[in-house]
Amino acid sequence: MALLAFLTLPACGQDKPANTSSYDRLLQTLYRNTVPVVQPAQLAASLTQKPGSVLLLDTRTAAEYRVSHLRGAQFVDFDSYEKNTFANLPHDRPVVVYCSVGYRSERVGERLKALGFQDVRNLYGGIFQWVNESRPVYNEAGLTTDIHPYSALWSTWLNKGRKVYK
Repeated sequence: MALLAFLTLPACGQDKPANTSSYDRLLQTLYRNTVPVVQPAQLAASLTQKPGSVLLLDTRTAAEYRVSHLRGAQFVDFDSYEKNTFANLPHDRPVVVYCSVGYRSERVGERLKALGFQDVRNLYGGIFQWVNESRPVYNEAGLTTDIHPYSALWSTWLNKGRKVYK
């Protein structure tokens, strides 16, 4: 628990923003800010207004993806993304990458940008924030409340959904 407390502290010499949650402070320590973020509400609105307009890439493990993912998301194996040229994906289409909290997906987003993808965004807070805001996730059977919490340590940040480790 001491590690979690440390991870939520503001950076040295910085005051905590007035309305920033512990989760937001954690994300501030993890993100490099190399890939612009999109808030879950913004992404949900885009997906509702223009279905299929955004290419969603789930950058977690296969086990995490099987438990649940955003509707229409394509699986991108984080363990091999550095070798992936993503040649089968259109470079001019908006892309949103996500993982559990946004750390791994930011790395994949950096790779996509380096490969010439024009509009790459990282889902702020990842699938955890998406689910915590009561947004839907799916598996091969359809709508589900199951969510893979990555690990016991990271599961602290998942407040909604049924935690499933498979």
